[in-house]
Amino acid sequence: MTDTATDTMEPPLRPDFHRDLPLSAPLEWLKLGIRDTVKFPGSSLAYGLFIFLISLVTIGGLILLGYDYILLPALAGFMVMGPAIAVGLYEKSLLLAQGHRPKLVDMVLVHARSPGQILFIGVVLMLVVMLWLRAAFLLYALFFGMIPFAGFDQVLTTMFTTPQGWGLLVVGSATGGLFAAFSFAISAFSIPMLMHERKDALTAMGVSMAMAWSNKRLAIVWGAIVIALFALSLLTALVGLIVVFPILGHATWHAYVAMRGDVVEAANEPAEG
Repeated sequence: MTDTATDTMEPPLRPDFHRDLPLSAPLEWLKLGIRDTVKFPGSSLAYGLFIFLISLVTIGGLILLGYDYILLPALAGFMVMGPAIAVGLYEKSLLLAQGHRPKLVDMVLVHARSPGQILFIGVVLMLVVMLWLRAAFLLYALFFGMIPFAGFDQVLTTMFTTPQGWGLLVVGSATGGLFAAFSFAISAFSIPMLMHERKDALTAMGVSMAMAWSNKRLAIVWGAIVIALFALSLLTALVGLIVVFPILGHATWHAYVAMRGDVVEAANEPAEG
């Protein structure tokens, strides 16, 4: 009797967020992202073109206003905001999965199940970007004092041929890595989740972080793919974003589907009435 009573009184186990997926799974997500991009490609490429043009306007504005010294951390901040500005791509992938033919207007006027919560996470990510920019200012001042920014024509020489430059590279990369890892963990799965599930933002961010932590190797591989493709876009003067951003956006949706398979199936069941 006692043993039975004790067994019944035991608290429920915490949910297990581990997924038994191979390390090659992120490559499959990328493949599915490419598939969704080339299926009715006009809408995805138009979305990517818009992101490219916004990036050009932002960079041009920073240069004209004399804030070119924050371009590098601002580009890193773009990666932080990426999951939040890709919601239209998630919508297209969802509509494709449901057998519809998505149009660009569907990707602009998305029908998220928790729209206000997505906005909340967007604000959180903006605050993270602002903190990162402030940290970048402080790190520059720590290594170079009050010396004005030398400009991009001299930045490579300064960074790679002086002790201060190497110190800034090492410490800045480590600090930026922490910001990036935190941002990735709270947003990689939470924003697609809020597109498809009714949850509050804090719960979604917590679940996203738990899934990233419980599947660290998968998260690291996926993060490395994202960074590599973004670096490729930088090498093309951001023109590559027109194609890369839609692929990564669609692939992020499929990453969410793979990690939340049971919930996705349940949410896709037609509602009564």
